[in-house]
Amino acid sequence: MKKIIFSLAALCFFCIAVHAQTKQELAVANAVEQLRKAMVDADSAMLDKLVSPKLSYGHSGGHIDDKTEFIQKIVTGKSDFVTLELPEQTISVSKDLAIVRHKFNAVTNDSGKPGEVHLAVLLIWQKLHGDWKLLARQAIKLQ
Repeated sequence: MKKIIFSLAALCFFCIAVHAQTKQELAVANAVEQLRKAMVDADSAMLDKLVSPKLSYGHSGGHIDDKTEFIQKIVTGKSDFVTLELPEQTISVSKDLAIVRHKFNAVTNDSGKPGEVHLAVLLIWQKLHGDWKLLARQAIKLQ
């Protein structure tokens, strides 16, 4: 009986450990959260810190921003996020690259025009000099 209980306890511990995020996954999740907050707050300094100079930011409509255009749109209010939620997030890390997928639900006020956005997003993060930087993003509209 003790062996069965011990085996079940070990199995439960293993299942919990498998679902726990690694240290690197937690660091990427933190970077994603900092980006989300910086987008809502239109924080140009934090956006600059989190985004790679080589950024390729793909919108669901097909337009692609570089780093300068991405930050400028947010800071000027052309892209204004009133609220932004990123549910159903998954993170996979391989050496210095991370793939993040999530839903992207936002209430917007782009150039003073209220709206809502519901997307599926793929983010590619790269670890540079010890920090995770957003390298690429692509979004698609959800039906």
